[in-house]
Amino acid sequence: MTRTNTAELVAVAGFFAAAAVILVRRFYGAWQTVSPVWSLPLWGFALLCVFLTVMVRRRREEGRVGLDRSQMNPMMVANFMVVGKAAAWAGAIIGGWFLGVAVWVIPRVNVLAAAEADLPGVIAGTLGGVALAVAGVVLERSCEVSPPTEGEPAR
Repeated sequence: MTRTNTAELVAVAGFFAAAAVILVRRFYGAWQTVSPVWSLPLWGFALLCVFLTVMVRRRREEGRVGLDRSQMNPMMVANFMVVGKAAAWAGAIIGGWFLGVAVWVIPRVNVLAAAEADLPGVIAGTLGGVALAVAGVVLERSCEVSPPTEGEPAR
C-alpha cells in the first residue's frame, strides 16, 4: 500500500469545496440550518485516530508488536493503517465540503440571518474535517514499518 499523498488530499478538498460553492449558490435557501452537532462524528473519529496513533506508537517503541498474546498483532496494525487512510480521505472530502459552504456563508454573515446561524456549524465542520484528515495521515504514517535491511532477518 502506498502512502497517502497530502497534495492529493488538498486537491480533493479543493474540488469538493468548489462543488459546494456551486451547489450552495443555487440551493442555499432550501437547506436547513447547519448545526455544530453535525461535526461531532468528525471530531469523534479524529479522537479515535489520535488514540490509535498513541497506542500503536507506544507498542512499537516497547517492541510489543508480534504474534504473542501479550503483543499487538501486526495485522491489527495493518488494519489501523487502512483506518488512517480512510479517515484522511473522509476528512479531506467532508472538510472540503464544509470549506466550500464557509466560503459562501462567511461573506454573507452580516446580510443573511441564516448565514449567521450557519456560521458556527460550518466552522466546526471545516475544522473537524481538517482534524480528521491530519489525524488519519498521522495514524497511517505511524503504522508503517520499514523493510529489514540487507542481511537482517524479518520479524
